[in-house]
Amino acid sequence: MIFVDTGAWYALLVSDDSHHQQARAWVAANRERLVLTDYILDETLTLLRVRGQYQQAITFGKEIIENNKAELILLTLDDLEAGWEVFQKYADKQWSFTDCTSKVVMERLGIVKAFAFDQHFHQFGSITVVP
Repeated sequence: MIFVDTGAWYALLVSDDSHHQQARAWVAANRERLVLTDYILDETLTLLRVRGQYQQAITFGKEIIENNKAELILLTLDDLEAGWEVFQKYADKQWSFTDCTSKVVMERLGIVKAFAFDQHFHQFGSITVVP
């Protein structure tokens, strides 16, 4: 399984994103199951909408929610509490709360690879970041 971050989804969906071609090529070559959390889904849908990509948001939502094109993990209360602990512990980092919950879920599920263009995933230390 490969955890997919918001920036990677955005790059994949928006043709004028600077990472678009790299994201498409990586996904075309990848055969592992893609995974995201409900927080990443929310963040991606919101980002697409506020950047004027409403139709892409609708297409993405249908692919994830209706067509199960990736495995959607719903955060548990334990995930939220653990994410909150991470958020408080790493005051020296610029990690969003979503980043912190992503780290927690990846650790819980034993996911060691992330598809991301976000520097924060490199800072987690235990994650291989692709592409």
